[in-house]
Amino acid sequence: MTQISTFAPIGWQGLTFRLAIALIIGTIIGLERETQKKPAGLRTNMLVCFASAMFVLIPIEIGAAQQNLDILGRAISGVISGVGFIGGGTILRHSEVKGLTSAATIWVSAALGIAVGCGLWLLGLLGGFVTWIILRVFDRWEDYL
Repeated sequence: MTQISTFAPIGWQGLTFRLAIALIIGTIIGLERETQKKPAGLRTNMLVCFASAMFVLIPIEIGAAQQNLDILGRAISGVISGVGFIGGGTILRHSEVKGLTSAATIWVSAALGIAVGCGLWLLGLLGGFVTWIILRVFDRWEDYL
């Protein structure tokens, strides 16, 4: 399989599968943030992961990514820029710098959504699991340091 054929239109079953996986990953990360009462919780992470997958699926589905991979790269760049704006808003609240982990979580949710949207759903699931481990396990380790 060539790199270009990887980004051929996938049909509604493939779209549904990829978007469902993106929602599951966003939900797992978002639930962890929500239970910890952090600024970017369930809905934020679900929406960021889902929207990121959507933004890369659009050029794939219209066939533009198959014609020119630069179009897919531009879509990914746009997602990263937009998510940076959301993350910046999460960090700067009331003239205080807080919420760096929440901003990083939004960034990771976007990256995982991009991966799933591009068809790398196993990478997305693995990344979601590793993210959950980092947020859960290392939070406890930080208390001991």
